[in-house]
Amino acid sequence: MPASRPAAVLFDMDGTLVDTEHLWWQAAAELAAELDLTLTDADLPDVLGQAVEHTAAHLHRSSRTSRPEADLAARLNESFAAKVAAGTVPRPGALDLLAALHSAGVPTALVSASPRRVVDLVLGTLGPHWFTTTLAAEDTPRTKPHPDPYLAAAERLGLAPAACVAVEDTPTGVASARAAGCAVLAVPSTVPIPAADGTTVRDSLSGVDLGYLAALAPAA
Repeated sequence: MPASRPAAVLFDMDGTLVDTEHLWWQAAAELAAELDLTLTDADLPDVLGQAVEHTAAHLHRSSRTSRPEADLAARLNESFAAKVAAGTVPRPGALDLLAALHSAGVPTALVSASPRRVVDLVLGTLGPHWFTTTLAAEDTPRTKPHPDPYLAAAERLGLAPAACVAVEDTPTGVASARAAGCAVLAVPSTVPIPAADGTTVRDSLSGVDLGYLAALAPAA
């Protein structure tokens, strides 16, 4: 019989717990327009779920601008932070699931590719008390799609990655969690994610309970 609760749950932030992916896309699209570019669906893999440095490098290459990549990254950070500060909305089922995990004493981690400044802004909306630990882009040498963030989160919780369930919304995040060895619950926000070995896909976090998550990580 599966356990009645998961050993730990590691949550992505943008697009998974809060509806911010469209804000990041807006920030990137506005900067692209300044560079005489128009973002299309072809740009999605280099924008959604990516660290700011990756998206800035993509815009730099695509526009062939003389503006330094560091300036583009700073502009993206400022724009996105301002949009997040203006208001973030939890995704359906997110707060109910966090409350259930907290009530049951299940360790949780927030594992984000966003900078700490943005993570702290979102935590001000969600409430930092839901999470045992939080990681931002600055907290590991490499961020998603590399496994470093999820490996670090599991280590902080004193667990093997295989005992943890990661909750993600983008292919980049899923790749990071799977590379670390976590079971993944994918709730796509913009880009479709196919079900695969170790990756379960749902339309929403609504209705997800502790038993459901526990069954995803039998290594626990």
